[in-house]
Amino acid sequence: MENNGQQKIVRGEYAKIAQNVSSSCCGAAKSNARATSIKVGYSEDELKSIPENANMGLGCGNPTALASISEGETVLDLGSGGGIDCFLAAQKVGPSGKVIGVDMTAEMIDRARQNAVKIGHGNVEFRLGEIENLPVADSSVDLIISNCVINLSTRKERVFRESHRVLKEGGRIMISDVVLTGDLPESVAKSVSAYVGCIAGAVKKESYLQMIADAGFSDVQIIEENRIPAELWANDPIAEKIREETGMTRGAGKSLFDSIASIKVYARKK
Repeated sequence: MENNGQQKIVRGEYAKIAQNVSSSCCGAAKSNARATSIKVGYSEDELKSIPENANMGLGCGNPTALASISEGETVLDLGSGGGIDCFLAAQKVGPSGKVIGVDMTAEMIDRARQNAVKIGHGNVEFRLGEIENLPVADSSVDLIISNCVINLSTRKERVFRESHRVLKEGGRIMISDVVLTGDLPESVAKSVSAYVGCIAGAVKKESYLQMIADAGFSDVQIIEENRIPAELWANDPIAEKIREETGMTRGAGKSLFDSIASIKVYARKK
């Protein structure tokens, strides 16, 4: 697929999710969003504190839990979806702080804005835009978070350069994402469903970290690393689509997850 084609497909699939059409991404079925979110690091109390509509089970971690967010800070969420991480961050920055969510899907922005009205957070705003071309001013952000989104970009280097641009000196990133620890079968690497499902667009862990360093960040380090549960292959709708496209058996599919990891990455702007 061409880059524009991939972006169009991802935008279309996320629009379906935002509109409550049956779909799935990053290993989470919509009907099991709460259980999936708890599995990747959110607490029951956190999920109860936000609109239910904000949690679609699309993440691969909880970046706000490891980010050490302080009151008064400005936080930017790349690929904010329904707003789950923005609303959790807003509780931590307080009324003197600010949270900005950026998403390329208009339907997601609409959903997030509706959730913001429900929860009454005046310190959160959502902007339509691409994470490769952030609609954010230079040196205006203290912290960038992102949750299982950058792997979907075909221009990851650009995403990290843009992140570096908008951060203040000494600002930091805390990103949850999916990376590869081994090689994907060719059929999976070319699968549209695997791309939308946050697998085919992922890169090797070492390359991911190098791109962050090349963008100008220092102190690049993995704070936490976990394997993607293999049982997702048997239970998730997106896994079923991958099986249909590639012809992989359930047994062969489970071994695929040995090549995939969820990481939490920290880095700082010099």
